[in-house]
Amino acid sequence: MAERSIVVRAFWDAGAQVWVAESDDVPGLITEADNAEALLAKLRVLIPELLEENDGGEGEGADIPFDLHLADTIRRERLRA
Repeated sequence: MAERSIVVRAFWDAGAQVWVAESDDVPGLITEADNAEALLAKLRVLIPELLEENDGGEGEGADIPFDLHLADTIRRERLRA
């Protein structure tokens, strides 16, 4: 069985001059940051926290793979809860 990754989409908000990220896979996830690295740092914290709040999360020590679709680039990450 193929591993399912959380999909996070990010877009550049030219008016606010920030990257904005959101995901249908993680209810309540919407965050922004000045650059891609800062956005990733926020996502690494927010995703496990929101999953825990929404449905009990993946469990302590679980891997949480996510794909960040940043403009025309996809970046794959794996978190340890």
